[in-house]
Amino acid sequence: MEKDMKAIELPTVPLFDVGEGEPIILLHGLFGNLSNWGQVAFEFTATHRVLIPRLPLYSTPLTRERLDNLVDYVENFIEELGLEQVTLMGNSLGGHIALLYAWRHPEKVKKLVLAGSSGLTENSFGGTFPRVKDYDYIRERVENTFYKREVVTKQLVDEVYETVQSRTRTLSIIGLARAAQRHNVTDMLREINTPTLLIWGRQDTITPPEVALEFHDLLPRSQVIFLDQCGHVPMMEHPKLFNRHVRIFLEQ
Repeated sequence: MEKDMKAIELPTVPLFDVGEGEPIILLHGLFGNLSNWGQVAFEFTATHRVLIPRLPLYSTPLTRERLDNLVDYVENFIEELGLEQVTLMGNSLGGHIALLYAWRHPEKVKKLVLAGSSGLTENSFGGTFPRVKDYDYIRERVENTFYKREVVTKQLVDEVYETVQSRTRTLSIIGLARAAQRHNVTDMLREINTPTLLIWGRQDTITPPEVALEFHDLLPRSQVIFLDQCGHVPMMEHPKLFNRHVRIFLEQ
């Protein structure tokens, strides 16, 4: 398929680029930003170059190929920065993008770390996102993503609430959620020989634990770790434990 040049000519200035050594690229989900990865990013800057791209979730064309457009963007990001082999770490939609990139460019990806990745089955709001003006409704939807509700700060809810006040952005989010549900990667997974760590919350209601087990069965070189009392965003709910498992995996 010919690349959509509008999707990959966007600026590729990282949100975060700190440290030296082998590069780790952190890919956020639909409502992700720097804060989602903060405790992971700073943990590894002493030993790695850690980068967080500014994924153009609201700038890619509203087409059925939106996930491919985001993979194009990551491809361009890696090429522009002159990165060789990278470790891709993705949560939710970010994990989905990481898998698609690894399938497309196996020679460029040293390792994969996936947390609550989409790509097989996910229980998202992919159909509609009603009552966006209702702050309490948005807060409840955000809280339901987590098991540890204390992780959900007012700032986090405010960021999501402000995002969905824009009709254009809301339509983009719904479109991406639908695209993720359509873009099933089952047939690709057996071809991805990249060593992969699956870190999953046992109480994840968006991509339940059985999804992690299905990924584990299909990915030839994968290992799975479940974190208890943990929902869809393990790097925010249990950052120290998450980082410990990731470091062990990176040192293997």
